[in-house]
Amino acid sequence: MAGVMARKPFNPDLIDVPAARPRKVGAAPLSVSQVTALVKGVIATGLPSTVHVVGEISNFKRHGSGHLYLTLKDRASELSCVMWRSAADLLKFNPGDGLEVIATGRVEVFERAGRYQLYIRKLEPRGVGSLELAFRQLCEKLEREGLFDERSKQPLPRFPHRIVLVTSATGAAVGDMIRTARRRYPPVHLLVYPVRVQGPGSADEIAAAIRRVNEKSESLGGVDLMIVGRGGGSLEDLWAFNEEAVARAIHASHVPVVSAVGHEVDVTIADLVADVRAATPTAAAELAVPVLDEVLGDLGVQSSRLSRSIRSLIDVQGARLAGVAGRGVFRAPMDLVRHREQLIDELAVRFERSTHQRIASVRQHVDRAERVVARIAPHVYLMKQSALVHDLERRLLQALTRCVLNAELQINRISGRLDRTTPAELVRAGAKDVRRMESVMEVAVRHRLALELESVRRHDDRLSAMSYRSVLGRGFSITRTKKGRQLVRSIEQLEDGQSVVTETVDGAFESRVVNLKQLELFD
Repeated sequence: MAGVMARKPFNPDLIDVPAARPRKVGAAPLSVSQVTALVKGVIATGLPSTVHVVGEISNFKRHGSGHLYLTLKDRASELSCVMWRSAADLLKFNPGDGLEVIATGRVEVFERAGRYQLYIRKLEPRGVGSLELAFRQLCEKLEREGLFDERSKQPLPRFPHRIVLVTSATGAAVGDMIRTARRRYPPVHLLVYPVRVQGPGSADEIAAAIRRVNEKSESLGGVDLMIVGRGGGSLEDLWAFNEEAVARAIHASHVPVVSAVGHEVDVTIADLVADVRAATPTAAAELAVPVLDEVLGDLGVQSSRLSRSIRSLIDVQGARLAGVAGRGVFRAPMDLVRHREQLIDELAVRFERSTHQRIASVRQHVDRAERVVARIAPHVYLMKQSALVHDLERRLLQALTRCVLNAELQINRISGRLDRTTPAELVRAGAKDVRRMESVMEVAVRHRLALELESVRRHDDRLSAMSYRSVLGRGFSITRTKKGRQLVRSIEQLEDGQSVVTETVDGAFESRVVNLKQLELFD
């Protein structure tokens, strides 16, 4: 419940235990509790209430309750120690094994375990202040995590529009930063986020302010830069900027942060984590904003340079334009078209000559096939194929003629448009069309010739299939008279002693008629 106060952790130091009465040691045996009570009374009366012990920490343990348990030792002895949570929460550094310290407290007997131990109220590192040791330990921890890495630091905006000052509203530092920033750069918009910069809870307040500025950046109209700092003071006064909460808030900020803490000799963890460290708050304002007069002067110089550069570029480009306009293609654009027309005519002539040569070659091949076919007299089939070849030749020539006429018509249309439009564009378009038509004509002719060659090959295959040699390949032969080369179709054409030539699929041989009546050979 909200009205119930939280219980403080148990602290045996607050219990008032009456000192044990001294008793005489007699012959009667004593219990363990009695002996322990006697030792406790001796220690309580024989030792001062506060002792300062120097030793090295070992067996250090932080319990879940917040209490610290450790052993102080030197070369000869060890001393068990306890530090209650109420005192441990005030430590600025983290104790650990191997650290030499000065422990302040009182020595008492822990009756339950029967041992004496030191109850520490104050713990300080020996040879170095607690704040300095805490500073070193936190620096090592944050450096291992990469919070000091230069690669994670953001650049400052050159011309910030809105700057938030996270500092004390009553200190001299805020006034110095405002006067310096407005004197150097009057257009800047400054917002002051007042926070406590020293004392308990100030570190959490500074960290919360940094996080809130990042969260409300858009609602504030956009924050370009944040200056976090305060004026000079002692190490204790500046300690809020050495807290881990402030360091992590600065590192997580998406708004660039300038740290301006103390004087030039003062270095805090906030300075190491921030995107830029300024020696003083006034120096932070100088780093954050430029001098308006210098900016205006630079703009004037840049404007003059830009004007000279533009004029020089215009002169150079004008000269180039004049040179281009004076070229022959712009003085007489039709010359390029006529050259292209002449090239098309030459290509058409070469194409026609090549076509005729190819057709002549195909015709020679057909003629050779005709002579072979003449032996088996497939006259009707040959006439039909010949007529088909002539028809294809005629159609091919007609198609070529149409292509040439279409190309000439296209050129004439391009020439007419060229007179009414920009010569350079039409010349490029005409050249593109000419190349396209050349490519189309070449592809069409190659395709057509391939079809014709394929047709001739099919006809040749058919003629070969119909040739008498295919019959010879199946085991037959042809016999002719040696004289006159007449085909022997009947035995009546022969007589004894006559020479004949027999042709097989792989050659021919000569023989002589011995006996026309073959049956007599077997008598």
